[in-house]
Amino acid sequence: MSRQIRTFLRRLLGKSKNREINPDEIFLDSSNLPEFDRDQFEGRLEHPIPKKTQSLVLFVFGGLLVLFLIQIADLEVRQGAAFASLSEGNRLRNSIIFAERGVLYDRNGLELVWNEAGEDAHALRVYRQMDGLGQVLGYVGYPLKDTSGVYYQKEYRGKGGAELLFNDRLEGSNGIKIQEVDALQEVTSESITRPAEDGENITLSVDARLNQALYRLIRDRAGESGFVGGAGVVIDVESGEVVILASYPEYAPQVLTDGEPHDLIDAYVRDPRKPFLNRVVSGLYTPGSIAKLIVASGALMEGVITPEKKILSTGSIRVPHPYLEDVYSTFVDWKAHGWVDMREAIAYSSNVYFYEVGGGFEDQPGIGIDAINTYAHLFGFGKSTGVFFGEAGGVIPNPEWKAETFNGDEWRIGDTYNTAIGQYGFQVTPIQVARAVAAIANNGKLLTPSLEKGAPVKFETIPIDEEYLQVVREGMHLGAEEGSARALNTPYVSIAAKTGTAQLGVRKEFVNSWVAGFFPYEKPRYAFAIIMERGPVSNLVGASAVMRSFIEWLHREAPEYLESVN
Repeated sequence: MSRQIRTFLRRLLGKSKNREINPDEIFLDSSNLPEFDRDQFEGRLEHPIPKKTQSLVLFVFGGLLVLFLIQIADLEVRQGAAFASLSEGNRLRNSIIFAERGVLYDRNGLELVWNEAGEDAHALRVYRQMDGLGQVLGYVGYPLKDTSGVYYQKEYRGKGGAELLFNDRLEGSNGIKIQEVDALQEVTSESITRPAEDGENITLSVDARLNQALYRLIRDRAGESGFVGGAGVVIDVESGEVVILASYPEYAPQVLTDGEPHDLIDAYVRDPRKPFLNRVVSGLYTPGSIAKLIVASGALMEGVITPEKKILSTGSIRVPHPYLEDVYSTFVDWKAHGWVDMREAIAYSSNVYFYEVGGGFEDQPGIGIDAINTYAHLFGFGKSTGVFFGEAGGVIPNPEWKAETFNGDEWRIGDTYNTAIGQYGFQVTPIQVARAVAAIANNGKLLTPSLEKGAPVKFETIPIDEEYLQVVREGMHLGAEEGSARALNTPYVSIAAKTGTAQLGVRKEFVNSWVAGFFPYEKPRYAFAIIMERGPVSNLVGASAVMRSFIEWLHREAPEYLESVN
């Protein structure tokens, strides 16, 4: 028997039977049992949990229970209604009913822009594929949604042309549809709480066929003669409706609306000819001899000359230097015209005549730069016409403009001469020119051009006597018969016109070619302006050739436009 067992029995037998036996006297020493698995608590003594610990645990659990009950009461009582509404919202889902954007028609009822269903909730915009309509129609940006499919831009956005101009009327009003969904987000029922209101259909004043024809003629002339671009506009002289608005080069509305193909959009952006520029309303150009129409009207109205008085053009005038003896400044005519009256000066575009009636020379008084500015503004130069967003205003040179532009340089008589023939810093847009010519044709009504057929007619009255405007019209008619605009002497319609050439470049190696006028001469219906932009100075075929070709096209394809209205 081992020593440990004997000792145990001796102690057990030697003690009182009532004595408390300690655990360590009963259980074997775990150190003698190497088979115990201590990870399973074998060979360990268990002690009761202290009462302090029990009390602490009960206190913590009791506190948590109280907080939990308080939170439940808050959710049920104070925030119950709000959470009930949120719960209902989780069951009910709102979705947009996109309004149909209005359709755009040309003046003859031809659909130019319409809608077709797509994979998205909103319709897709479709543009008629016709040359020349880019700047007329513009393009749109579609409603946009985030990666989770939620729309954060809920409207179409017009981004140019008629889409921008009439955006508020075209867009309509979106509706709302409520759908009830189950726990799996499957739609179980739906109802419309607000129906969509489709946008307004709009009939534009533009004739798409005519617009395409003039655009193509401008495009072809630019390619053949080396012009960078060009623009043409035709407006009704009584209503102000824009019948043609052609700007070359242009963009394709469908491409910009769809946002693809990307390489074509990138080509638009990189094109130095600026296809995004609406040259009709935002292209600024030196008017050249077109400005002589305004100076002629002002000279007659101010009484500095009569229509019959003749001025001699020997090919130039010389003005003595104000401070240096025997030093002269020479201002040239493009040819020696001889003796010309106002009608002839307009028809043959004599520079010398307009130098003198504009700025004065020897015994011939001129109206001066202030009056030139006044009449130019009366005819709508230097300000937007109101037909489009983003129109350019233009520049009419004057002493204040020169001082600001040329670091305080003073105004000289030569500056007045050059302004009187539409040079120097003079800049206008084609729509301004067409509007001014329309005012000459209709006896002084300066119209607000409109891109919508049947829009209310708006105009201001220019305070110039009708008899003087008649003199200007006669000069323009003579110009189309035998003068600088004789390319427009056609058997199809009687035309009144004025040409203009503005030299460009440091060495004057480029020109802008203008023609503006109205037809029929006897009973005017339409005023026009065409510019061919930045062609070589050696080229002799420009805007007049384009207009002649267009008149011939009208004679073949749309003769109704050449007829007088009784």
